[in-house]
Amino acid sequence: MKGSQKVIDSLNALLANELAAIDQYFIHSRMYDDWGLNKLYERLNHEMEEETQHSDWLIKRILFLEGVPCMTKRRDLLIGSDLRSMISNDLTLELEVVSCVREAIAVCELEGDYQTRETLEKLLFDTEEDHVYWLEQQLGLMEKIGMQNYYQSQMGN
Repeated sequence: MKGSQKVIDSLNALLANELAAIDQYFIHSRMYDDWGLNKLYERLNHEMEEETQHSDWLIKRILFLEGVPCMTKRRDLLIGSDLRSMISNDLTLELEVVSCVREAIAVCELEGDYQTRETLEKLLFDTEEDHVYWLEQQLGLMEKIGMQNYYQSQMGN
């Protein structure tokens, strides 16, 4: 099915963010693992897997619309050097993804691609309601209980 080039371009822009998220979460999760922060490692490893699923869906949708997935463009990674900067950087990335998804939904609406829009709405819900909320919660916990207590809470068993 030949899709709108505007929709394909929007999906490729979103793909660039999702691919960057995979890489950023991969690096951050391995840093958490190295530091013994097992709970953060497990959560971010899970988020990396979800971003991989999002990327897979975007690639399949672009191909379905007879477009070419762009696997070479990615936004710059925001690699943190400490716990607070890592979580803040991940939040910055997720908020950019949210903005990009909203823009893609608007393009789908204008172009009459309601099936793509519907799936993007599910992706938006997953991103906003799950990961953005969790990241904001972690930053709030750091403020409420202090960094040392937060570190300790993330070590696991």
